[in-house]
Amino acid sequence: MLFELLFHLTDIWTGFNVFRYITFRTGLAIGTAFFLTLLLGPPAIRWLAGLRIRQTIRKEGPERHLAKAGTPTMGGIAIVGVFTLTTLLWADLRDPYVWIVLLTTLGFATVGFADDWIKVTHHRSLGLRAWQKIVLQAVIGLAAGLAVRIAADGAPFAGTLAVPFFKNVLVPLGILYFPFVMIVLMGASNAVNLTDGLDGLAIGSIAIAAATYTIFVYVAGHIKIADYLRIVYVPGSGEVAIFTGAVVGAAMGFLWFNCHPAQVFMGDVGSLGLGGAIGIVAVIAKQELLLIVVGGLFVIEALSVIIQVGSYKLRGKRVFRMAPLHHHFELAGWTETQVVVRFWIIAAIFALAGLGTLKLR
Repeated sequence: MLFELLFHLTDIWTGFNVFRYITFRTGLAIGTAFFLTLLLGPPAIRWLAGLRIRQTIRKEGPERHLAKAGTPTMGGIAIVGVFTLTTLLWADLRDPYVWIVLLTTLGFATVGFADDWIKVTHHRSLGLRAWQKIVLQAVIGLAAGLAVRIAADGAPFAGTLAVPFFKNVLVPLGILYFPFVMIVLMGASNAVNLTDGLDGLAIGSIAIAAATYTIFVYVAGHIKIADYLRIVYVPGSGEVAIFTGAVVGAAMGFLWFNCHPAQVFMGDVGSLGLGGAIGIVAVIAKQELLLIVVGGLFVIEALSVIIQVGSYKLRGKRVFRMAPLHHHFELAGWTETQVVVRFWIIAAIFALAGLGTLKLR
Protein backbone atom coordinates (compact mmCIF):
# COMPACT_ATOMS: atom_id res chain seq x y z
CA MET A 1 0.00 0.00 0.00
CA LEU A 2 2.57 2.54 1.15
CA PHE A 3 5.03 1.22 -1.43
CA GLU A 4 2.60 1.91 -4.27
CA LEU A 5 1.96 5.45 -3.05
CA LEU A 6 5.62 6.39 -2.61
CA PHE A 7 6.76 4.72 -5.82
CA HIS A 8 4.23 6.70 -7.86
CA LEU A 9 5.63 9.92 -6.41
CA THR A 10 8.76 9.37 -8.51
CA ASP A 11 7.35 11.80 -11.07
CA ILE A 12 7.46 14.52 -8.41
CA TRP A 13 10.92 13.69 -7.05
CA THR A 14 13.30 11.08 -8.46
CA GLY A 15 14.50 10.27 -4.94
CA PHE A 16 11.37 8.18 -4.44
CA ASN A 17 12.79 5.80 -7.04
CA VAL A 18 14.69 4.13 -4.21
CA PHE A 19 11.47 2.39 -3.17
CA ARG A 20 11.61 0.15 -6.22
CA TYR A 21 14.63 -1.65 -4.74
CA ILE A 22 13.73 -4.80 -2.83
CA THR A 23 16.79 -4.49 -0.59
CA PHE A 24 15.75 -1.01 0.53
CA ARG A 25 12.19 -2.05 1.27
CA THR A 26 13.41 -5.17 3.08
CA GLY A 27 15.44 -2.95 5.39
CA LEU A 28 12.38 -0.77 5.94
CA ALA A 29 10.31 -3.88 6.68
CA ILE A 30 12.79 -5.08 9.31
CA GLY A 31 12.85 -1.68 11.01
CA THR A 32 9.10 -1.12 10.77
CA ALA A 33 8.22 -4.54 12.21
CA PHE A 34 10.80 -4.24 14.98
CA PHE A 35 9.66 -0.84 16.22
CA LEU A 36 5.97 -1.66 15.81
CA THR A 37 6.44 -4.76 17.97
CA LEU A 38 8.29 -2.74 20.61
CA LEU A 39 5.51 -0.14 20.55
CA LEU A 40 2.62 -2.59 20.66
CA GLY A 41 4.27 -5.09 23.02
CA PRO A 42 3.38 -3.53 26.40
CA PRO A 43 -0.30 -2.79 25.61
CA ALA A 44 -0.64 -6.24 24.02
CA ILE A 45 0.74 -7.89 27.16
CA ARG A 46 -1.64 -5.88 29.35
CA TRP A 47 -4.54 -6.78 27.06
CA LEU A 48 -3.75 -10.50 27.21
CA ALA A 49 -3.32 -10.33 30.99
CA GLY A 50 -6.64 -8.48 31.30
CA LEU A 51 -8.39 -11.23 29.37
CA ARG A 52 -6.67 -13.79 31.62
CA ILE A 53 -5.10 -15.51 28.63
CA ARG A 54 -2.42 -17.24 30.65
CA GLN A 55 0.03 -20.03 30.08
CA THR A 56 -0.87 -23.49 31.37
CA ILE A 57 2.19 -25.54 32.31
CA ARG A 58 2.38 -29.30 31.77
CA LYS A 59 2.84 -31.17 35.03
CA GLU A 60 5.23 -33.57 33.26
CA GLY A 61 7.62 -30.73 32.42
CA PRO A 62 10.61 -29.53 34.49
CA GLU A 63 9.57 -28.36 37.96
CA ARG A 64 11.20 -24.94 37.51
CA HIS A 65 8.67 -24.23 34.73
CA LEU A 66 5.75 -24.36 37.14
CA ALA A 67 6.65 -20.79 38.18
CA LYS A 68 5.81 -19.65 34.62
CA ALA A 69 2.15 -20.50 35.06
CA GLY A 70 0.02 -17.40 34.72
CA THR A 71 2.33 -15.63 32.26
CA PRO A 72 0.30 -14.10 29.40
CA THR A 73 0.36 -16.20 26.24
CA MET A 74 -0.87 -15.99 22.63
CA GLY A 75 1.56 -13.12 22.03
CA GLY A 76 1.95 -14.62 18.57
CA ILE A 77 -1.16 -12.63 17.63
CA ALA A 78 0.97 -9.47 17.86
CA ILE A 79 3.86 -11.04 15.92
CA VAL A 80 1.68 -12.24 13.07
CA GLY A 81 -0.32 -9.03 13.03
CA VAL A 82 2.80 -6.86 12.88
CA PHE A 83 4.60 -8.69 10.08
CA THR A 84 1.36 -8.99 8.11
CA LEU A 85 0.75 -5.24 8.33
CA THR A 86 4.40 -4.49 7.54
CA THR A 87 4.30 -6.72 4.47
CA LEU A 88 1.14 -5.02 3.24
CA LEU A 89 2.84 -1.65 3.67
CA TRP A 90 6.13 -2.33 1.89
CA ALA A 91 5.58 -5.23 -0.54
CA ASP A 92 4.36 -5.10 -4.11
CA LEU A 93 0.90 -6.58 -3.62
CA ARG A 94 0.60 -7.43 -7.31
CA ASP A 95 3.05 -10.28 -6.72
CA PRO A 96 1.12 -13.54 -6.14
CA TYR A 97 3.89 -15.00 -3.98
CA VAL A 98 3.34 -12.26 -1.40
CA TRP A 99 -0.27 -13.32 -0.96
CA ILE A 100 0.66 -16.99 -0.89
CA VAL A 101 3.09 -16.55 2.02
CA LEU A 102 0.69 -14.30 3.90
CA LEU A 103 -2.36 -16.52 3.54
CA THR A 104 -0.43 -19.71 4.27
CA THR A 105 1.07 -18.20 7.40
CA LEU A 106 -2.31 -16.89 8.55
CA GLY A 107 -3.78 -20.33 7.94
CA PHE A 108 -1.27 -22.07 10.21
CA ALA A 109 -1.56 -19.25 12.75
CA THR A 110 -5.33 -19.76 12.83
CA VAL A 111 -4.85 -23.44 13.68
CA GLY A 112 -2.51 -22.35 16.47
CA PHE A 113 -5.03 -19.77 17.67
CA ALA A 114 -7.74 -22.43 17.92
CA ASP A 115 -5.35 -24.69 19.84
CA ASP A 116 -4.38 -21.90 22.24
CA TRP A 117 -7.96 -20.77 22.74
CA ILE A 118 -9.08 -24.22 23.81
CA LYS A 119 -6.17 -24.40 26.24
CA VAL A 120 -6.83 -21.07 27.92
CA THR A 121 -10.62 -21.37 28.04
CA HIS A 122 -10.57 -24.94 29.34
CA HIS A 123 -7.52 -24.37 31.58
CA ARG A 124 -5.63 -27.40 30.31
CA SER A 125 -2.25 -27.97 28.65
CA LEU A 126 -3.75 -29.76 25.61
CA GLY A 127 -5.84 -27.95 23.00
CA LEU A 128 -6.94 -29.38 19.67
CA ARG A 129 -6.77 -33.13 19.31
CA ALA A 130 -3.80 -34.43 17.32
CA TRP A 131 -5.93 -35.59 14.41
CA GLN A 132 -7.68 -32.22 14.21
CA LYS A 133 -4.35 -30.41 13.96
CA ILE A 134 -3.09 -32.82 11.32
CA VAL A 135 -6.20 -32.53 9.15
CA LEU A 136 -6.28 -28.72 9.32
CA GLN A 137 -2.56 -28.39 8.62
CA ALA A 138 -2.78 -30.90 5.77
CA VAL A 139 -5.58 -28.96 4.07
CA ILE A 140 -3.63 -25.69 4.35
CA GLY A 141 -0.47 -27.38 3.10
CA LEU A 142 -2.19 -28.86 0.06
CA ALA A 143 -3.82 -25.52 -0.74
CA ALA A 144 -0.46 -23.78 -0.48
CA GLY A 145 1.13 -26.34 -2.79
CA LEU A 146 -1.62 -25.79 -5.34
CA ALA A 147 -1.22 -22.00 -5.11
CA VAL A 148 2.56 -22.17 -5.62
CA ARG A 149 2.09 -24.54 -8.56
CA ILE A 150 -0.41 -22.19 -10.20
CA ALA A 151 1.82 -19.14 -9.59
CA ALA A 152 4.73 -20.91 -11.30
CA ASP A 153 2.64 -22.27 -14.14
CA GLY A 154 4.60 -22.47 -17.38
CA ALA A 155 7.99 -22.11 -15.67
CA PRO A 156 10.47 -25.00 -16.08
CA PHE A 157 10.76 -25.37 -12.29
CA ALA A 158 7.00 -25.68 -11.69
CA GLY A 159 6.14 -28.81 -9.72
CA THR A 160 9.77 -29.86 -9.33
CA LEU A 161 12.23 -30.45 -6.52
CA ALA A 162 15.58 -28.66 -6.73
CA VAL A 163 18.50 -30.76 -5.49
CA PRO A 164 21.12 -28.88 -3.42
CA PHE A 165 24.80 -29.03 -4.46
CA PHE A 166 23.84 -29.71 -8.08
CA LYS A 167 23.21 -27.01 -10.66
CA ASN A 168 20.13 -27.25 -12.84
CA VAL A 169 18.99 -30.56 -11.32
CA LEU A 170 15.20 -30.46 -11.05
CA VAL A 171 13.29 -33.62 -10.17
CA PRO A 172 9.73 -33.55 -11.56
CA LEU A 173 7.30 -34.66 -8.85
CA GLY A 174 4.07 -34.57 -10.81
CA ILE A 175 1.04 -35.07 -8.60
CA LEU A 176 3.36 -35.85 -5.67
CA TYR A 177 4.38 -32.19 -5.56
CA PHE A 178 1.28 -31.28 -3.55
CA PRO A 179 1.74 -33.82 -0.72
CA PHE A 180 5.46 -32.95 -0.73
CA VAL A 181 4.70 -29.28 -0.04
CA MET A 182 2.17 -30.35 2.58
CA ILE A 183 4.83 -32.43 4.39
CA VAL A 184 7.36 -29.58 4.25
CA LEU A 185 4.91 -27.10 5.76
CA MET A 186 3.57 -29.46 8.41
CA GLY A 187 7.08 -30.55 9.35
CA ALA A 188 8.37 -26.97 9.65
CA SER A 189 5.32 -25.78 11.58
CA ASN A 190 5.32 -28.59 14.13
CA ALA A 191 9.12 -28.57 14.55
CA VAL A 192 9.04 -24.89 15.53
CA ASN A 193 6.14 -25.62 17.85
CA LEU A 194 8.15 -28.33 19.63
CA THR A 195 11.13 -25.98 19.96
CA ASP A 196 9.01 -23.34 21.70
CA GLY A 197 9.60 -24.47 25.26
CA LEU A 198 12.09 -22.02 26.77
CA ASP A 199 12.11 -18.24 27.02
CA GLY A 200 13.32 -16.82 23.71
CA LEU A 201 14.48 -20.13 22.25
CA ALA A 202 12.05 -20.52 19.35
CA ILE A 203 11.65 -16.84 18.45
CA GLY A 204 15.41 -16.23 18.40
CA SER A 205 15.95 -19.29 16.23
CA ILE A 206 13.14 -18.18 13.92
CA ALA A 207 14.83 -14.80 13.46
CA ILE A 208 18.01 -16.58 12.36
CA ALA A 209 16.18 -18.88 9.92
CA ALA A 210 14.06 -16.04 8.51
CA ALA A 211 17.16 -13.88 7.97
CA THR A 212 18.78 -16.75 6.10
CA TYR A 213 15.78 -17.30 3.87
CA THR A 214 15.61 -13.57 3.20
CA ILE A 215 18.89 -14.05 1.36
CA PHE A 216 17.74 -17.24 -0.36
CA VAL A 217 14.49 -15.81 -1.65
CA TYR A 218 16.13 -12.57 -2.77
CA VAL A 219 18.82 -14.30 -4.84
CA ALA A 220 16.24 -16.71 -6.27
CA GLY A 221 14.29 -13.72 -7.57
CA HIS A 222 17.34 -11.93 -9.02
CA ILE A 223 18.09 -13.33 -12.48
CA LYS A 224 21.77 -12.31 -12.57
CA ILE A 225 22.64 -13.49 -9.06
CA ALA A 226 20.66 -16.72 -9.51
CA ASP A 227 22.51 -17.42 -12.75
CA TYR A 228 25.88 -16.66 -11.12
CA LEU A 229 25.18 -18.95 -8.16
CA ARG A 230 23.65 -21.61 -10.43
CA ILE A 231 20.41 -21.79 -8.50
CA VAL A 232 16.83 -21.86 -9.79
CA TYR A 233 15.59 -18.44 -10.89
CA VAL A 234 12.04 -17.88 -9.63
CA PRO A 235 10.59 -14.69 -11.17
CA GLY A 236 8.75 -12.61 -8.58
CA SER A 237 10.06 -14.51 -5.57
CA GLY A 238 12.38 -11.67 -4.56
CA GLU A 239 9.40 -9.69 -3.32
CA VAL A 240 8.95 -12.31 -0.58
CA ALA A 241 12.13 -10.90 1.01
CA ILE A 242 9.92 -8.07 2.28
CA PHE A 243 7.84 -10.65 4.13
CA THR A 244 10.82 -12.51 5.62
CA GLY A 245 12.39 -9.19 6.59
CA ALA A 246 9.19 -8.29 8.42
CA VAL A 247 9.31 -11.67 10.19
CA VAL A 248 12.90 -10.96 11.29
CA GLY A 249 11.95 -7.53 12.63
CA ALA A 250 8.85 -8.77 14.46
CA ALA A 251 10.80 -11.71 15.92
CA MET A 252 13.54 -9.45 17.27
CA GLY A 253 10.94 -7.08 18.69
CA PHE A 254 9.07 -9.92 20.39
CA LEU A 255 12.33 -11.29 21.80
CA TRP A 256 12.59 -8.04 23.76
CA PHE A 257 9.64 -9.23 25.84
CA ASN A 258 10.12 -12.98 25.49
CA CYS A 259 13.73 -13.19 26.74
CA HIS A 260 14.28 -14.74 30.17
CA PRO A 261 12.31 -14.18 32.34
CA ALA A 262 9.59 -13.94 29.71
CA GLN A 263 6.85 -11.35 30.09
CA VAL A 264 4.77 -13.08 27.42
CA PHE A 265 4.75 -16.31 25.41
CA MET A 266 3.84 -16.49 21.74
CA GLY A 267 1.74 -19.65 22.06
CA ASP A 268 0.85 -21.98 19.22
CA VAL A 269 -0.62 -19.10 17.23
CA GLY A 270 2.94 -17.83 16.95
CA SER A 271 4.96 -21.03 16.69
CA LEU A 272 2.70 -22.82 14.20
CA GLY A 273 2.30 -19.66 12.14
CA LEU A 274 6.02 -18.86 12.05
CA GLY A 275 6.94 -22.45 11.26
CA GLY A 276 4.48 -22.45 8.37
CA ALA A 277 5.94 -19.12 7.21
CA ILE A 278 9.49 -20.49 7.00
CA GLY A 279 8.21 -23.61 5.26
CA ILE A 280 6.30 -21.81 2.51
CA VAL A 281 9.20 -19.41 1.88
CA ALA A 282 11.51 -22.41 1.45
CA VAL A 283 9.09 -23.87 -1.09
CA ILE A 284 8.87 -20.65 -3.09
CA ALA A 285 12.66 -20.17 -3.07
CA LYS A 286 13.08 -23.76 -4.33
CA GLN A 287 15.23 -24.51 -1.28
CA GLU A 288 12.97 -27.03 0.42
CA LEU A 289 15.63 -29.63 1.12
CA LEU A 290 17.99 -27.01 2.53
CA LEU A 291 15.36 -26.31 5.19
CA ILE A 292 16.74 -29.42 6.90
CA VAL A 293 20.09 -27.64 7.18
CA VAL A 294 18.98 -24.04 7.79
CA GLY A 295 16.38 -25.23 10.31
CA GLY A 296 18.70 -27.90 11.69
CA LEU A 297 17.95 -26.95 15.29
CA PHE A 298 14.22 -27.42 14.73
CA VAL A 299 14.91 -30.77 13.05
CA ILE A 300 16.98 -31.97 16.00
CA GLU A 301 14.29 -30.91 18.47
CA ALA A 302 11.61 -32.74 16.49
CA LEU A 303 13.78 -35.85 16.09
CA SER A 304 14.43 -35.95 19.83
CA VAL A 305 10.69 -36.26 20.42
CA ILE A 306 10.30 -38.95 17.75
CA ILE A 307 13.24 -40.93 19.16
CA GLN A 308 12.00 -40.58 22.72
CA VAL A 309 8.47 -41.70 21.93
CA GLY A 310 9.63 -44.52 19.63
CA SER A 311 12.15 -45.82 22.13
CA TYR A 312 9.66 -45.78 24.99
CA LYS A 313 6.98 -47.59 22.98
CA LEU A 314 9.34 -50.20 21.52
CA ARG A 315 11.74 -50.78 24.41
CA GLY A 316 10.04 -49.20 27.40
CA LYS A 317 13.12 -47.01 27.90
CA ARG A 318 13.82 -43.33 27.37
CA VAL A 319 16.85 -42.08 25.45
CA PHE A 320 16.75 -38.56 26.89
CA ARG A 321 15.94 -37.35 30.37
CA MET A 322 13.05 -35.48 28.78
CA ALA A 323 12.02 -34.46 25.27
CA PRO A 324 12.18 -32.13 23.40
CA LEU A 325 15.97 -31.93 23.64
CA HIS A 326 16.12 -28.54 25.39
CA HIS A 327 14.47 -30.08 28.45
CA HIS A 328 17.09 -32.84 28.48
CA PHE A 329 19.86 -30.29 28.95
CA GLU A 330 17.82 -28.41 31.56
CA LEU A 331 17.60 -31.58 33.62
CA ALA A 332 21.30 -32.18 33.00
CA GLY A 333 22.04 -29.02 34.98
CA TRP A 334 22.21 -26.25 32.36
CA THR A 335 20.42 -23.04 33.26
CA GLU A 336 17.61 -21.92 30.98
CA THR A 337 19.70 -19.05 29.63
CA GLN A 338 22.62 -21.39 28.90
CA VAL A 339 20.38 -23.73 26.92
CA VAL A 340 18.82 -20.90 24.92
CA VAL A 341 22.05 -19.09 24.02
CA ARG A 342 23.89 -22.31 23.14
CA PHE A 343 20.99 -23.46 20.99
CA TRP A 344 20.99 -20.06 19.23
CA ILE A 345 24.67 -20.61 18.45
CA ILE A 346 23.82 -24.01 16.98
CA ALA A 347 20.99 -22.45 14.95
CA ALA A 348 23.39 -19.81 13.60
CA ILE A 349 25.94 -22.47 12.62
CA PHE A 350 23.26 -24.40 10.74
CA ALA A 351 22.16 -21.21 8.99
CA LEU A 352 25.71 -20.41 7.90
CA ALA A 353 26.12 -23.97 6.65
CA GLY A 354 22.97 -23.52 4.58
CA LEU A 355 24.25 -20.26 3.10
CA GLY A 356 27.55 -21.95 2.32
CA THR A 357 25.81 -24.31 -0.06
CA LEU A 358 25.14 -21.41 -2.44
CA LYS A 359 28.70 -21.73 -3.70
CA LEU A 360 28.81 -25.52 -3.64
CA ARG A 361 27.24 -26.12 -7.04
